[in-house]
Amino acid sequence: MTTDIKSKVQNLDPNIKARNILEVCGTTGNIYESISIISNRAEQIAAELKDELHNKLDEFATTSETIEEVLENKEQIEISKFYERLPNPSIIATEEFLKGNLTHEYTEPKVHIEE
Repeated sequence: MTTDIKSKVQNLDPNIKARNILEVCGTTGNIYESISIISNRAEQIAAELKDELHNKLDEFATTSETIEEVLENKEQIEISKFYERLPNPSIIATEEFLKGNLTHEYTEPKVHIEE
């Protein structure tokens, strides 16, 4: 599910809002399972955005001999501001879950039976 997250969330409201619990637990039948699925997806989104941001900022990185020297690059600042304005990964994951865009599977624990 590595579609461009940034383009999908451009029109998403970045503010937190109350949700109907019955709607959230509708597909799983259990609010705790739903929250677990949303939480796992939010962690994935956060990691993807972090990697993407660091890769973009690394393009502008310059090595300096002195620690005190701070080079501010306008492009770096604009990129950082763009990522700061994106909705929180939890909000993105909740929207994906409620729209039915997330798939999840349950794995059965392996049980070893000795005879």
